[in-house]
Amino acid sequence: MELIRKKAYARAGLMGNPSDGYHGKTISLGLGNLWAQVTLYEWDQIEIIWSQEDRSRFDSIEELNTDVAMHGYYGGVRLVKATIKIFVDYCKTQNLPLHKQNFSVRYESNIPRQVGLAGSSAIIVATLRCLMEFYKIDIPIIVQPSLALAVETQELGIGAGLQDRVAQIYQGAVFMDFAQEKMRVEQGFSCGSYRPIDPSSLSSLYVAYSTLESEPTEVVHNDLRARFERGDENVVKAMARFAELTDEATRAIERKDSPALGKLIDANFDLRQSICNIARGQLRMVELAREAGATAKFAGSGGAIIGTFESEPVYDRLKERLGSIGCRVIRPIFVPSLA
Repeated sequence: MELIRKKAYARAGLMGNPSDGYHGKTISLGLGNLWAQVTLYEWDQIEIIWSQEDRSRFDSIEELNTDVAMHGYYGGVRLVKATIKIFVDYCKTQNLPLHKQNFSVRYESNIPRQVGLAGSSAIIVATLRCLMEFYKIDIPIIVQPSLALAVETQELGIGAGLQDRVAQIYQGAVFMDFAQEKMRVEQGFSCGSYRPIDPSSLSSLYVAYSTLESEPTEVVHNDLRARFERGDENVVKAMARFAELTDEATRAIERKDSPALGKLIDANFDLRQSICNIARGQLRMVELAREAGATAKFAGSGGAIIGTFESEPVYDRLKERLGSIGCRVIRPIFVPSLA
């Protein structure tokens, strides 16, 4: 029996987010510490097995209420199902025949939910990798992020951008340019310009997250999208500035200039705060990190932060102060680039 296991890793946005969906530029990296794994094997029917993330059994009505308040109504099964649907549609469009063998598929994940570390897209990317191997289909790497994005935007109606999927498909650290003149169409999908960044220049990074401050990404992105499409001057100018900050950060990384990168990270958050209403608990994470002597910005939509620290005493203070409000602090483990 053929048994396939594939992983996709959490994503932390280092610079430029949330401009990826607004013709901006970003730098993101994969976190080898956190991952989603999908297992697929031959079976007599197509079967999608529920995991702990798809809870339908609770010890009390209060436990159900708490779970829904923190995580919403959706688990990962809909992501797996939608990925299969998009994969089949892609193969039909590209005239790629699929064999008739059925399969059972299940997923597991240690990525905390709805804290801006791209846990949903990790499940999608890992599922896509399993399907590609099972059916012996080779999808160009530049197309894969756009195909994964279509799962959420086209099939599930979730507001999202390419950044997460690019980081998870390419792995390592990636610079992404989504300017209109850089976008091109490949196999019917809109793709940006992506290039790897040497992660050896990023040794002084930390990531911290709190499941107590989780928030679905669409809460933030839907509001920004409407304002951007209305031509809100503050939002439009901010998106252009995010792109400039990303270029400046790229040069700082190439120079291995950690202090300069740290200032840009702080500037990225301050700019975001100028156009978004930041939840008090999420803002407190940034404030405590800065009080500890580190730099800080959101790693995604909220609930997780990323930044730089200049010494071990600063890192120790980070763990102490952020730990006091229920945050876990980690040093990113880089995974090899597939670019």
